[in-house]
Amino acid sequence: MGYRVAVVGATGNVGREMLNILAERQFPVDEIAALASRRSLGTEVSFGDKTLKTQDLAQFDFTGWDIALFAIGSGPTKEYAPKAAKAGCVVIDNSSLYRYDPDIPLIVPEVNADAIEGYAKRNIIANPNCSTAQMVVALKPLHDRAKIKRVVVSTYQSVSGAGKEGMDELWDQTKGMYVPGQEKDPAKFTKQIAFNVIPHIDVFLDDGSTKEEWKMVAETKKIVDPAIKVTATCVRVPVFVGHSEAINIEFEDFLDEDEARDILREAPGIMVVDKREDGGYVTPVECVGDFATYVSRIRQDSTIENGLNIWCVSDNLRKGAALNAVQIAEVLGQRVLKKG
Repeated sequence: MGYRVAVVGATGNVGREMLNILAERQFPVDEIAALASRRSLGTEVSFGDKTLKTQDLAQFDFTGWDIALFAIGSGPTKEYAPKAAKAGCVVIDNSSLYRYDPDIPLIVPEVNADAIEGYAKRNIIANPNCSTAQMVVALKPLHDRAKIKRVVVSTYQSVSGAGKEGMDELWDQTKGMYVPGQEKDPAKFTKQIAFNVIPHIDVFLDDGSTKEEWKMVAETKKIVDPAIKVTATCVRVPVFVGHSEAINIEFEDFLDEDEARDILREAPGIMVVDKREDGGYVTPVECVGDFATYVSRIRQDSTIENGLNIWCVSDNLRKGAALNAVQIAEVLGQRVLKKG
């Protein structure tokens, strides 16, 4: 016996990816519903070799459904997630709405799967921000060995993190650079994204950081260890899919780069590609469509007593969103619901 699963926001980038990954990983589904807003009613989406027609989220009854994977914004999530949870359906939410609620677990299965037990308080589980998810997968095994004191991270985040509008803007602006009359002014982003980088993701806060940067700080503390100090600079780059991060880590104890490499090779969800030669590292283009978080450029930082630098790359639509949500559903099934 399998699960009745609803994918909410099934016509968006992340929702479609959730359907793909549920099929790829052969999640034990008895019945699946693709839900979207009324304006997308009847739009066809793929689930393995099947085609599903989207249903109206506003009219959907979650009673009798086991799991709902939410891939819509915080506004509609605030309206519909509590309804699904109250109907007995466990919500796994990809928005930022519930991530910082102390009564709702924020989970990356490779890092803190045991937190799944906390779902019962509200019948809701939160999925972390895409940039946080891949970073904590790399940090946790190192933290277990040498205890991390401080992390300095600079991100290079793809436009797919801003949805279809972000991807379209990069495509249209790039074409417009070469085709007279097809120039496109910034709309989704604050400045030109084609052939440019923008050190601004989400809104600015009073201290000068952006909300994206604040998310990485708060979520790392909640998922890994509240004692870790994190400072982040988040940058949008003209890449369609795949987030990259340059991460500087300061430990309480010394950790040799060779031992760190061995630890990461054995860690769940990580692939180490680290050759000190031309091309001996992974770039975002190469990680698209993969489940793994890739780590390269592992090396000692000689400017501090116990420091390492690493380069971390992952498909943000997968590990940063859809894959992590499906992995949470797998843990929920194995440890709690126990049907499939």
